[in-house]
Amino acid sequence: MAYLEVREASVLFPVRNTWGTTGEVVRAVDGVSLRVERGSILGLVGESGCGKSTLSRAIMQLQPLTSGSIELDGTNLSTLHPAEIRRRRLDFQMVFQDPYASLNPRFSIFSTLVEALSRRAPLPRHKRESAVAELMERVGLSPEHMYKYPHEFSGGQRQRIAIARAIAPRPALLLADEPVSALDVSIQSQILNLLTDLTRELGLTMIFISHDLSVVHYMADNIAVMRRGRIVEYGSADDVFRHPQHEYTRALLAAAPR
Repeated sequence: MAYLEVREASVLFPVRNTWGTTGEVVRAVDGVSLRVERGSILGLVGESGCGKSTLSRAIMQLQPLTSGSIELDGTNLSTLHPAEIRRRRLDFQMVFQDPYASLNPRFSIFSTLVEALSRRAPLPRHKRESAVAELMERVGLSPEHMYKYPHEFSGGQRQRIAIARAIAPRPALLLADEPVSALDVSIQSQILNLLTDLTRELGLTMIFISHDLSVVHYMADNIAVMRRGRIVEYGSADDVFRHPQHEYTRALLAAAPR
């Protein structure tokens, strides 16, 4: 059984004008089905506006489905009570695209990570510093900076903090929504290597979302290519990268920087 299974998922948004809804809809996600095996990395690739982020928000239960279902470890998430969803969300965490916006500027890094570490069970006060230090070291940050605030860090460091916050509750599934697109090219490979190492060390299952097929090929075991809300090609990373079947996949490959 796949750890995550998306079955015929659709998310429709009504088109509105000054007088209300027009009766038309935008099919942001249109009948998508995916299987992600435990411990694997699925690369979800497509141009901006194709529905990748909407699908990731639906998997995170931040966006309700219009139809279809999302099953995590055999449990249909759409049938759960909101309180149960909040509890189950510890098992699936997300790293957002913009590290400048995803961290609360009023919280020190220590406060941010202590809150994340305490989600499964209260963390005794005398163990907090050592737990935060261990977590920061795991993502390549110096623990001596734990009492600083987000504005005192670079973009790459903030994304490492965001990754630390995501793995703190010990999730089984990590969704990374374009986690390197807002970073300098010189920093991107460091973050990609960090995510790859964490997936292996912690036994994570990951969905890595990007518009860059070459980056996804580097990261993923399997690739799903998304266009206009639908999956137009799916296969192993090597097969999709070396022998693309769909013309859209070939166009993405041609557009990728070498």
